Amino acid sequence: MNDFQVQPATEPASGLTQWQRVSNTFTAPSKTFEDINRGNKSWWMPLIIFALVGYIFFAAVYTRIGMQQVVENQIRLDPKTAEKMDQASPEQRAMGAKISTYITEGVFIASPVMLIAGIALGALGLWGTINFVFGGKATFGSIFTVWMYAGLPSIVKSLLGTIVIFAGVAPESFNIKNFAPTNIGAFLNPAETNKALYTLATSMDAVTIWTMVLLAIGTATVAGVKRGSGYIAVFGWWAIFTLIGVGFAAITG
Repeated sequence: MNDFQVQPATEPASGLTQWQRVSNTFTAPSKTFEDINRGNKSWWMPLIIFALVGYIFFAAVYTRIGMQQVVENQIRLDPKTAEKMDQASPEQRAMGAKISTYITEGVFIASPVMLIAGIALGALGLWGTINFVFGGKATFGSIFTVWMYAGLPSIVKSLLGTIVIFAGVAPESFNIKNFAPTNIGAFLNPAETNKALYTLATSMDAVTIWTMVLLAIGTATVAGVKRGSGYIAVFGWWAIFTLIGVGFAAITG
């Protein structure tokens, strides 16, 4: 039962501070993950950073792009959705746009809670894989904390997206699903590109790969297995979900 404890507890005095773990994630990740392996599992600092940077990005989108424009762009970039909206009555289109706007705003506002839930679910799958497939000895809490720190490179993408917005990107061309030039898909027009190809191009994301490398190193460290096992576990799940996404896009595209 203890394997499932996730507590933002204060680390022992001998451990690194959370600021040190954050900085080491970018400069010396092994130090961060070794500290987590010693039992220092506080993760509230990364969460605060995620929330702060996320809300800065949300403010940029809200003030410079506009949520209604974001929704209109998503409809226009998806030919099938655009076709359905064209066939709807003016009242139905207005109601659909209003609901979509509320949902988009809600996702931004609730992003910290959704982040915790998403990482918890992913950590559960990775915990089972590294322990039962590769013979690791990681606890769920250690995998969860590793994922929190390994995910820090995502703030680079959010900051890049904020810079792109303030640099003067045309509101009509802003794509909320791929807002930073960190993958090939960012340079393709989703409305004119094969949907499966676009999904694959978007999946080849530099920040995502960076995060997975950190996650693989951290997972191997806290599980007490070879790094190769960590890479296989992390990139194996990534490959599975990427293929599922590409396949779904091919079917629905």
